[in-house]
Amino acid sequence: MLEKFERYPLTFGPTHIEKLERLGAHLGGKVDLYVKREDCNSGLAFGGNKLRKLEYIVPDAIASNADTLVSIGGVQSNHTRMVAAVAAKIGMKCRLVQESWVPHEDAVYDRVGNILLSRIMGADVQMVDEGFDIGIRESWEQAIADVKAKGGKPYPIPAGASVHKYGGLGYVGFAEEVRAQEKELGFAFDYIVVCTVTGSTHAGMLVGFAKDGRERKVIGIDASGTPAQTRAQVLKIAQNTATLVELGKELDEDDVVLIEDYAYPVYGVPSQETKEAIRLCARLEGMITDPVYEGKSMQGMIDLVKKGYFPKGSKVLYAHLGGAPALNGYAYTFRNG
Repeated sequence: MLEKFERYPLTFGPTHIEKLERLGAHLGGKVDLYVKREDCNSGLAFGGNKLRKLEYIVPDAIASNADTLVSIGGVQSNHTRMVAAVAAKIGMKCRLVQESWVPHEDAVYDRVGNILLSRIMGADVQMVDEGFDIGIRESWEQAIADVKAKGGKPYPIPAGASVHKYGGLGYVGFAEEVRAQEKELGFAFDYIVVCTVTGSTHAGMLVGFAKDGRERKVIGIDASGTPAQTRAQVLKIAQNTATLVELGKELDEDDVVLIEDYAYPVYGVPSQETKEAIRLCARLEGMITDPVYEGKSMQGMIDLVKKGYFPKGSKVLYAHLGGAPALNGYAYTFRNG
């Protein structure tokens, strides 16, 4: 599906799929839980799902003769960390807008984790006191204009690389990769669980798995706390991506499966249940999830298993999208483990 699109390799290759044997047994052994380790997909600044997207965006950035990647996210954005890493890798400058998307008061929140890594990699980091929104942000547009005004040639990358014209392609590739791995494993996954916020990871998977009729088997766990906006954005990105890859199949709002029960209390703030899911996964599998994204999707998957959402005998693939560096910004929360 992606043969006609240029890709700039930033990842190691196919990411490993492993069985979550102990977690599955702890939850009663009624379903088989697996994880695809997108968190281990690259040597670039701890990797993560954004790199899979950026592989299809970088060729366009290079072709545009830009000299500066300009992007936006929250203070502990995994995406902006990855943009900073890619800019360093391809020899461009990087301008990052970090908005106050999370009402979190840890004393070192803006000096550790993802934002620390971005600064180490040489990004020009601008802190902006604006709240969470997955849409196009004025502060980002102003940063793009400022780079131009100073004689630079900006290449705009929106939050999460999501509403970029090529933002959904990487996770179409994820689905194709899973299909190849399923042949080796000797079975197909019944469900794929993914955290959903800005939408292009979910949307790309939706398109990729639609090729074999599994679009509604992609179970998005909302972590945005603004599910109506997120649902609409996933659908729009999926439809645009389906056109790009010539899917030959119409996608509609019923194809976007988004479970809204686990984003509380707000974006970026972990509930007690999210914290318990992070600890459980770490203590049973040695696998680290974060309070913003993966902790909430892990909480969601655990709860859905407990509730019997997945029929007995189902094979469920959890997409681990990365994000562990953000844990450093929640050190007080986890001070006792």
